[in-house]
Amino acid sequence: MYSASPAASMCAYVETQEELDQIWSTLLEGGGKQSRCGWLTDRFGISWQIIPKALARLLKTDKSGRVLQAMMGMGKMDIAVLEAAA
Repeated sequence: MYSASPAASMCAYVETQEELDQIWSTLLEGGGKQSRCGWLTDRFGISWQIIPKALARLLKTDKSGRVLQAMMGMGKMDIAVLEAAA
């Protein structure tokens, strides 16, 4: 009767790329689907955004536009690429 919708989603903040990679792959197991900007839908239809804690710091720099542009081109976020953009 009810179905999952992106109107309600989960968010996970991670410290390291390894943690991000682990959560990302676990949530995609069994039929999940990757989206853009750190978003994915798990096998149950729940929307998640997996966000590195470094992103908040990088978006506060004078290079935030470059960081945001780099993020917009990603599926799973890559902390090293975000830091390089800053």
